[in-house]
Amino acid sequence: MTTQKAVVLLSGGLDSATTLAMARAEGFECYALGFDYGQRSSAELMAAQRVAADLDAREHKVVQLDLRAIGGSALTDDSIDVPEEETSGIPVTYVPARNTVFLSIALGWAEVLGAQDIFVGVNAVDYSGYPDCRPEYVEAFEKMANLATRAGVEGHRLHIRAPLMDMTKADIVRRGTELGVDYSLTVSCYQAQPDGAACGRCDSCRLRAAGFAEAGLADPTVYAG
Repeated sequence: MTTQKAVVLLSGGLDSATTLAMARAEGFECYALGFDYGQRSSAELMAAQRVAADLDAREHKVVQLDLRAIGGSALTDDSIDVPEEETSGIPVTYVPARNTVFLSIALGWAEVLGAQDIFVGVNAVDYSGYPDCRPEYVEAFEKMANLATRAGVEGHRLHIRAPLMDMTKADIVRRGTELGVDYSLTVSCYQAQPDGAACGRCDSCRLRAAGFAEAGLADPTVYAG
């Protein structure tokens, strides 16, 4: 039986690493895709490389983008500070249209590879309130993908898979641990040091720490200072 291929978006953080492990556990031959888009912390790119190797991705591709050219986010504009306390509404760490851009490129690579499945680690439970992490968004993108591609038009239906969508951060940590994810390889911090050391104060750090605490598992995160 031919192994099915899947493109997996891999940022180097906890969620995407778990998503890669879950796709692999389903028997997919995984092609990891990351982006050097001008993000504030480049440490996650090195983390993604480590995770892809550790979880036996068939290939790991990093696409160069310049989202700093449009800015509009604390992750792509150094003049906007990363919040270190909880905020209301959609936070300034939201990168305009980021998941749409990323998934569109993943869609193109999936067509080239002959893959019908794209995995993305978005989550609608323990997350920062980003509009492109909701189930309605994933469903809408999948519909568009099947309208806009040769694969979809020719009957090779494409699937946008978001296995973490309804999981808490603690559930994600537990599932990843069961699947052998080495979370010490990952970087989640929005403003991590070049060596990957986390600030411990940003929204992503707080969610990650709470997830490990609730799961009752040791947090391997290395913090700066």
